[in-house]
Amino acid sequence: MRDRPRSSQSIEQLIETQCRKWQVMGKEKDKKESALPCITVSREPGSLGRQVAKELAGQLGLDLFGGKIIHEVAKSANMSERVVESLDEKRRSFLNELVETMERKRHLWDYEYLSHLTKVIRTIGEYGPAVLLGRGANFILPPDKTFRIRVIAPLDVRIKNFADEFGVSKDEAEQHVKNVGSDRKAFIRKYFHTDIADPIHYNLVINTKGLSIDAVVKIIKTALESRMVTR
Repeated sequence: MRDRPRSSQSIEQLIETQCRKWQVMGKEKDKKESALPCITVSREPGSLGRQVAKELAGQLGLDLFGGKIIHEVAKSANMSERVVESLDEKRRSFLNELVETMERKRHLWDYEYLSHLTKVIRTIGEYGPAVLLGRGANFILPPDKTFRIRVIAPLDVRIKNFADEFGVSKDEAEQHVKNVGSDRKAFIRKYFHTDIADPIHYNLVINTKGLSIDAVVKIIKTALESRMVTR
C-alpha cells in the first residue's frame, strides 16, 4: 500500500486484496515467525520520512501501509470490519477485548474513528512484520514488538525538500510544512494525549539533513539489527 490519495473504490480493492493475502498467511500452519518487528515511521513534513519508509520496506521485503490509506480505512466502518474479520476467531476476540480494556482504563477512546484506527493498526501488527507510516501507530502497537522511528530535519531543509519535490515556491512550501506539522501534532495530542516530538516515544530519531535516503535506511537497518541481536 502506498501513501497517496486513491478513490474509495480503489482503497476497498486494496483492502480486499490485502485481506485475502492475510487469510492465506493464516492458513500456512508451518509458517515461521519472522524475527523482524513491526516498524513504525513518524516524520516531520518535508523530512523525507515517506521516502525513507518506502525504501526501507522495499529493502526488507515488507508491506508498506501509508498513513493516508490507514486513515481512509479507519474512517470506514465497513472497511475496518473487513480488516478485523481477516483474523481468526481467537485473535479477533483478543483484539476486541484489548480495545475494550483500553477504552475503560485510558479513557482515550472517545471517538469511533480511534476505535477503528486501533483495530486496523493492531490487525496489521498481528500479521506483521510491516512498515506503518504515521497515524500514531507507535502509540498503538506494543513497544516490545515494535521498532519505532522518528524522521526529522531542520525547518529550512524540510521547506526546500518539499519545494523541490512538488515544484512550488518557498513560501507555499513553508506554509504547507508548518500546517501539516501542526496538524500532526494536534492529532497525536488529541487522541494520545502526548507530544509527537518527544524522543522517549521512539527507538531511533534520525535527522536527514545532509544524508541520502540510502544512508538513512542503512542507519535504520543497523539499529534494527542491533535491536534484534540484543533481544
